[in-house]
Amino acid sequence: MVNFSQRLGKLSPYPFVEISRIIAEKRAAGVDVVTFGIGDPDIPTPQHIIDRLLTASEDPSNHRYPETDGLPEMRRAIAHWYRQRFDVDLDPDTEVLPLIGAKEGIGHAAFCFLDPGDIALVPDPAYPVYSVGTMFAGAESYVMPLYERNGWLPELDAIPNDVARQAKVMWLNYPNNPTSAVASQEDLESAMRYCREHDIALLHDAAYSEVGYEGYRAGSLLQIDGAKDVGLEFHSLSKTYNMTGWRMGMAVGNADMIKALFQIKANLDSGVPQAIQEMSIEALTGSQDCIDENVAKYTWRRDRVLQALTRMGLKVDVPRASLYIWAPVPEGFTSAEFAARLLEETDIVVTPGSSYGQYGEGYIRLSLTTPDERVETGCQRLENWVIPSPTLRT
Repeated sequence: MVNFSQRLGKLSPYPFVEISRIIAEKRAAGVDVVTFGIGDPDIPTPQHIIDRLLTASEDPSNHRYPETDGLPEMRRAIAHWYRQRFDVDLDPDTEVLPLIGAKEGIGHAAFCFLDPGDIALVPDPAYPVYSVGTMFAGAESYVMPLYERNGWLPELDAIPNDVARQAKVMWLNYPNNPTSAVASQEDLESAMRYCREHDIALLHDAAYSEVGYEGYRAGSLLQIDGAKDVGLEFHSLSKTYNMTGWRMGMAVGNADMIKALFQIKANLDSGVPQAIQEMSIEALTGSQDCIDENVAKYTWRRDRVLQALTRMGLKVDVPRASLYIWAPVPEGFTSAEFAARLLEETDIVVTPGSSYGQYGEGYIRLSLTTPDERVETGCQRLENWVIPSPTLRT
C-alpha cells in the first residue's frame, strides 16, 4: 500500500476544482448552467499580444529551456510598467522576478520565509493559496479576521504580541478577493509600519489593481517610502490583459526577498516559456487600450448583477474595484446552503463565502467574468427566483 504525506490530508478540496466538476456534470446532463463562479476573464487576449506570441513561437531560440529569472527584456518591461503606472523605480536585475502566474509565486513564497513552527499572518476571508503555502512550508497560519464593519481591513492592534513576535510574514490583497474591498495608501502604510516594527515580511497580492470603477485607481505598496525594506508585491497579467491561460506574473520589491524567491524557483521550475515572455513584453509596453475596454465591460456586468441582487432583496455594497461582487446571503442560510439552492433551482453557480475561510461565512461571491448575454440570462433567473424559506431546506 502506498503511503502519502500528512500534508495531503490537511488539504481541503480546492474550491474551483469542485466548481468546475459540478459545472461539467450539469452540462453533460444537458443543463444550461450560468456560472458566476471562477474569476477567469472570458474576454480574449488582445490581438496585438497574440501576434507577438505567434512570431515569437517561430524563433528557434524560444524552443529551448528558459531561465528562471526571465529574459532581461522581460524584467525591463516589468520595471517600465511599474514606472509608468505607479511612478515606482525598480532595478530590473535585482528587484524584479517573472513568475509562472502570480499563484505560483505566492505558493512558493512561503518556502522563502517560513520554517516549521513559524507563523504567517493570513487574512480571512482570503485567496486560499496564502494559507495553503504556509501549511506546505510546515508553518502555522494566524488568522486576521476581515469584517464588513472595518471595510474588510485587518485589525492589526488585535494581533497578540506573542503572535507578532513569532510571525515571519503578513499577507495582504487589495483590491481584495473575494470581498472587492480597497485599501488606501494610509492603510497599506499602517501595515508596512507594523511589519517593520516586528521584522515581518509584508507580501502584497495586487493582481486586481487594474480593474477599478468610476475612475478608481489602486495604488502599489511600493509607492510608500520604505516599503522595499520589508515588502514584496505580487502582480499578474491575467486579469489586466486577459491572459489567465498564458500564466505570466511577477514579484517585485526587496532585492534580498527577490533573490530568495529566485533560489526556491530555480530548484523547482525552469521559468516562463520565452515566447510567452515576449507576448508579455508586448502587453506591458504596447497599447494599454484593452484595460479601459475591459473595465467598461465589467462595469455593465457589475451594475446588471447588482440590479438583480437588489431586486431579490439582497443588500449589496457597490464594488469600487476587482472582478467580484460579495453579497450577503438571506438570514437563515449558510453560504453553502444558499449556493446549493441557487444551483438546484436556477442552475446558477456562485461561490460560497465559506470557501475563503470561516469569516467568509454568510456571503457568496459572484464573478463578472461571464459573457454579457450569459450575465443577462443569469440575472433574469435571479430576478424571477423566489428565495425559499430556510425552513424548507433539504
